Amino acid sequence: MLGPVRELARTLLSFAETRARLAATEFEEQAVRIAEIAVLAAAALFFLGLALLFIALMVVLASWNSNPVLAASVIGVLFLGLAGAAVLVARTRMRERPKFLSATIAELKKDREQVEQR
Repeated sequence: MLGPVRELARTLLSFAETRARLAATEFEEQAVRIAEIAVLAAAALFFLGLALLFIALMVVLASWNSNPVLAASVIGVLFLGLAGAAVLVARTRMRERPKFLSATIAELKKDREQVEQR
């Protein structure tokens, strides 16, 4: 009688260990995604700040002669485009992320179904 109980306990501990490792891996993946999103958000804010700086410079240069305004405008539009691209990439990464602990939950569901079948 003690043998089957020990075997069941070993099996349950093995399941628990596997699921805990899977959960730890998912936690690490989420941390990396959050860091990526934070870096992209910081880049978007940086380039937006530069765009605003050059737009302000453009207004100042507008009172002077010939083409300095065109140069400042092109640079300002470039940085504004970079900020927009960073925002779009960050938003896409946020939408693509999988449900938190989805693989762990799926494996636990499979385990429960296997136990219920026996």
